[in-house]
Amino acid sequence: MRVLLLGGAFTAGLVLFLAVFLLVAGPRLGTTPIAAAIGGPFELIDQRGQRITEQDFKGKPYLVFFGFTHCPDVCPTTLFEVSEVLRALGPDANRTGALFVTVDPERDTPSAMNDYLSSFDPRLRGATGTPEQIAAVEKTFRVYSKRVPNAKGDDYTMDHTSLVYLMDKNGAFVKPFSLKRSAADAAGELRRYF
Repeated sequence: MRVLLLGGAFTAGLVLFLAVFLLVAGPRLGTTPIAAAIGGPFELIDQRGQRITEQDFKGKPYLVFFGFTHCPDVCPTTLFEVSEVLRALGPDANRTGALFVTVDPERDTPSAMNDYLSSFDPRLRGATGTPEQIAAVEKTFRVYSKRVPNAKGDDYTMDHTSLVYLMDKNGAFVKPFSLKRSAADAAGELRRYF
């Protein structure tokens, strides 16, 4: 009899514990965290002076990088690596896109962007605009940028986020795209999003 009473008390306690647990945690069970929205609509001007929007990339996965043409190291290195990925894709490069958005619209006019991008793969598109348009795109992609005067104070550089964003066919952010591997490996990953 004692064993039955102890077993019944234990079972009642367990049922009570589970009921309280499900009542408190139930609304949160099975939910996944909501990812921060990155990317979205934009309207800028490309290096040829033509209007460019996110719709120009619809139906293709694409890479987005923010930088500036006076950048001494990170930007040209990254754009070279993106160009190598496009070359490694061969004919499949036409099934994807790559966009370089300036964080320095005052100096990076369409003409300056065109001259700068002539050193990289011709499929890489540049984008500039008014300071307000660039600020809006930076906000949409959660990009940090700040003008930093040089020591003499007569010129400046830009401090900025240096991620390469991988966007899917629908323009939704997938993840940061790593270029710290062979161009063939990076191209292989990009192919998975065709």
